[in-house]
Amino acid sequence: MMRAVTLVMGIDSSTQSTKALVVDADTGQVVAEGRAGHPDGTEVHPDVWWSACQEAIGQARAAAPGPVEAIAVAGQQHGMVTLDQAGAVVRPALLWNDTRSAPQARTLVARDGADAWATRTGLVPVASFTVTKLAWLAEHEPANADRVASVLLPHDWLTWRLGGQQAKHTDRGDASGTGYFSPATGQWLPDLLAESFGGRRPDLPEVLGPNQSAGRTPDGVLLGAGTGDNMGAALGLGIGPGDVVVSLGTSGTVFAVAEQPTADPTGIVAGFCDATGRFLPLVCTLNAARVLTTTATMLGTDLAGLDELARRAEPGSGGLVLLPYLDGERTPDLPDASGTLTGLRRGNATPENLARAAVEGMLCGLADGITAVRDAGVTVRRVLLIGGAARSAAVREVAGTLFGVPVEVPEPAEYVALGAARQAAWALSGAAEPPVWALRAERSEPAHTEAGQAVRAAYARARNQVHGI
Repeated sequence: MMRAVTLVMGIDSSTQSTKALVVDADTGQVVAEGRAGHPDGTEVHPDVWWSACQEAIGQARAAAPGPVEAIAVAGQQHGMVTLDQAGAVVRPALLWNDTRSAPQARTLVARDGADAWATRTGLVPVASFTVTKLAWLAEHEPANADRVASVLLPHDWLTWRLGGQQAKHTDRGDASGTGYFSPATGQWLPDLLAESFGGRRPDLPEVLGPNQSAGRTPDGVLLGAGTGDNMGAALGLGIGPGDVVVSLGTSGTVFAVAEQPTADPTGIVAGFCDATGRFLPLVCTLNAARVLTTTATMLGTDLAGLDELARRAEPGSGGLVLLPYLDGERTPDLPDASGTLTGLRRGNATPENLARAAVEGMLCGLADGITAVRDAGVTVRRVLLIGGAARSAAVREVAGTLFGVPVEVPEPAEYVALGAARQAAWALSGAAEPPVWALRAERSEPAHTEAGQAVRAAYARARNQVHGI
């Protein structure tokens, strides 16, 4: 007798696109999918996300073998979505990778002190966070700031639209990336928001528990609470103690599940919440996969060609070191920085060395992130390497050299969307824990660790020489 299949949908609304997966709620098997692109840039009108979401959902539903019973959205973190009293968008959303609010971030830290911010919010303000973007809005567009009646994050706004624009909801995970939420208490900090937003007190969405519902769509489909993209990836991978994820997408992230909140006054480790009721200490770099695509373009090749070139070079790239801060940087906090290539000599000026320097430079920043997470008290037993750039053989080889622990590369999948689907299945079931889905991964043991240590030391020297840190 055939098993009755329950289908759920997970949506990943990322910087570059919307992905929608229809998934078997019991096994995690993907049975249909859809995708639609987003425009490039650091600010975008949220209507673009809605159009892409509708297109991706339509594709996935058309290919699905049956009706979808629950949906959840995982969205890019930190994006500032401002609505007026009627629910209309006040201005285009500022995205996580928009660095114009760096001066306001410095002002907020100077006002209250890094220790106080870390203790209250788990974060030290940098230009990525929502609170700094609201401070920028108050200073540079006060007329728009006066119109703001409520503030949402990208996943909040999409869930609200999917629910027919009824009640506004969020979850602990995405809320913890705003800079006006306490991970320790699970509560908003409206006074802190008002202090940073020129005294204004916009409404904030209700914070739901991990398996709670945000209502239903107009056609009756259950809505999960949704979450941020990094929290979605953690849920999709089903990570546990000792697992550290390194995600190589537009940004690079290092994160792990923890039982207690973290408060790092250096600001390197962001003390987020996860999507299960626990915590998600995280380090983020602005520059990841695009470092490779940009370098490939410089070399007149594609990513496959870059991969081949990098694998021909020796560890250390013949002395070339790339500080890959092509779009400024968040970790370290250098929003106005640019990329720097050091150590260039006639004898090492080859396409192979430049290709490998790009891979090593991208991964050195993430290796520093692993060290920072470990220093915050997280046990690191293995690294799960995900994201588009994880498919590169050169990236996998260099990661094993630099990270110093076993590296596992899960089979390619849309783990953010899978995490959203798992959350939808969890809300639908009403169970105490999310469903268990199998994870298949290719494992490699650490190799050439001495060479990796030398690469990291050269990277640290170059960073100190150029930026004094």
